[in-house]
Amino acid sequence: MKILIIEDEKELANSVATFISQDGYVCNINNNFSEAEESINLNDYDCAIVDIMLPDGSGLDIIKLIKKIQPKCGVIVVSAKNSIDDKITGLNLGADDYITKPFHLSELNARIKSVIRRRNFDGKNQIIINELKIDVDKREVKVSNKIIDLTRKEFDILLFFISNKKRVITKEAITEHIWGDDSNTFDNLDFVYTHIKNLRKKLSEAGAKDYINSVYGVGYKFSVE
Repeated sequence: MKILIIEDEKELANSVATFISQDGYVCNINNNFSEAEESINLNDYDCAIVDIMLPDGSGLDIIKLIKKIQPKCGVIVVSAKNSIDDKITGLNLGADDYITKPFHLSELNARIKSVIRRRNFDGKNQIIINELKIDVDKREVKVSNKIIDLTRKEFDILLFFISNKKRVITKEAITEHIWGDDSNTFDNLDFVYTHIKNLRKKLSEAGAKDYINSVYGVGYKFSVE
């Protein structure tokens, strides 16, 4: 899952990224309006944490941009204690939730999980697809009630496939979503094939159907049918 943090307080932004990345999130940090605008136009995100007060623009305009370009992206508004009007405006623009400064990182993390569940998994923290059972919060995968030992990246790839069922996903999209900014440092994407091959093998050996189909020359598609 990929999170965009739009916050001009650099120390706070870094603290948020460090904390939530422990749950496997890939985080991009933008400290101003211009950076955020560029990121939203270039990358896809599962959730954006948007501070209303930015040095070169309004977070409310960022929310409008997200809803126009990435309607599937969840939005959490970060506001000052006395800015109730901004909270209401943000929610009316399509934000999913808001949190007031100062806040506990654990509370923000819980709100991110809730928004992503509502957006991608119908509000559920457990996803059941035939013999597959995925616990999003525990990061646990079972096949016919037997726990499968997946690496962090394998779990993230599986979740990315499930949240994009029936869509063809390129290796480039997988790399950018799972590895974030580090994806620009790779000479080739052969390692993506290796991760997916290992994921398919583990699921198959545990008795699961092969839901991940290769689309020649393009990428992969997760299909239940």
